[in-house]
Amino acid sequence: MDENRREWMLRSATQLAALGAGAAAANVAQAQPATPQAPQPGTPPDGKSWRVGVISSRIRGKPQRINGHTWHFAQYLHPTIEMKTAQKYLDPGNQKYFEAIVRNPACNFGVLPFPDTRITHYYEADPEIAKLFAEAFPGVQVSTSLEKMAEEVDAIWLGDASGFGEDHFDLIAPGLTKGLPTFCDKPIGETVAGTRKILEFARQHKAPLMSASIFRYEWGVEEVRRIQARGDMGEIQYVIASMAGGYSPQGWFVYGQHPCWSVVTLLGAGVEAVSLYARGSSAHGFVVYPDRPPAEIWYGRPDLVGNYNETSVHFQKGVYRYSPAIEGNFLFGHHYEMFNMARAFREMIRTRVEPVPHQEILEVTAMIYAGAKSLEEKSRLVSLAEVMA
Repeated sequence: MDENRREWMLRSATQLAALGAGAAAANVAQAQPATPQAPQPGTPPDGKSWRVGVISSRIRGKPQRINGHTWHFAQYLHPTIEMKTAQKYLDPGNQKYFEAIVRNPACNFGVLPFPDTRITHYYEADPEIAKLFAEAFPGVQVSTSLEKMAEEVDAIWLGDASGFGEDHFDLIAPGLTKGLPTFCDKPIGETVAGTRKILEFARQHKAPLMSASIFRYEWGVEEVRRIQARGDMGEIQYVIASMAGGYSPQGWFVYGQHPCWSVVTLLGAGVEAVSLYARGSSAHGFVVYPDRPPAEIWYGRPDLVGNYNETSVHFQKGVYRYSPAIEGNFLFGHHYEMFNMARAFREMIRTRVEPVPHQEILEVTAMIYAGAKSLEEKSRLVSLAEVMA
């Protein structure tokens, strides 16, 4: 399968020495919200901090010992880290990344650590693995029961670094039953039926639910929104969403989610059909809307060295291209998209307003299966209706 982020960070470790001062210069400051003087609607029950329970999913039954989507993504929700302890468990690339960027006060975007969130519980079926996270983040306790954890937290975060989502429903159901705001990593439910089951269960219990690729939270996505609001480049005519790494039939169901999410993030729900062609370690897809511009997907572009992915947005009067990098710095930009996703989750806890429409979540899963079906049938254009029935 495709190179995962941990391998990416390890390969990039030699670049980190010069990042300390440079990252600070790239800092995008935001005003830190004032702490309310008295509890108000949308404030933590104790007036201090929202309690977050973090769940590490498994990959076909195998645990993720240092799950990058909990250790990297969810850690923004916790105010403190025991760096020396964390360094014992992280690989060399991530040891430097956490110290130089992720937990560097010079790279806090003006809002980190969040003033009103903390991780209080961590669940993995093997408590000895869960203990590693609890040792690195002071105040976190190992949870041995999902039901008990749901009684003691205000929100749930489920992280899955490279899995397929087959265990997600069982892991988040106790929290959804309690109506807890929940982040469920992609692929959210492995299959179209599995995704629909989670979405309907969340609606049934009035539990705010969030799921998406990290590509939805890149700096470049926000710039596209600003260009659209400005209006001087006209309307979007075409989108090309590309990703590095090598395509594989198995990898499509995990990493193919990323470029699909890039398309849906920019053009919205309403996809009509998908076709997919693959040769060697590259795959090319075509996405059709009945009432909007089309889009291309590339998975396995060898020329995207150092930036992991790239999106080209073709307007009437020009093209805007972006990658996760900010001012050419991939690692700082990756820090931003992880932080931005955690920020959206924190906002959902506060407001109970879902940041991602359910239809978009469902259609991304359907796009994956339509693409796989297309590949089996000589790359014909497969309607989403065929896989969503």
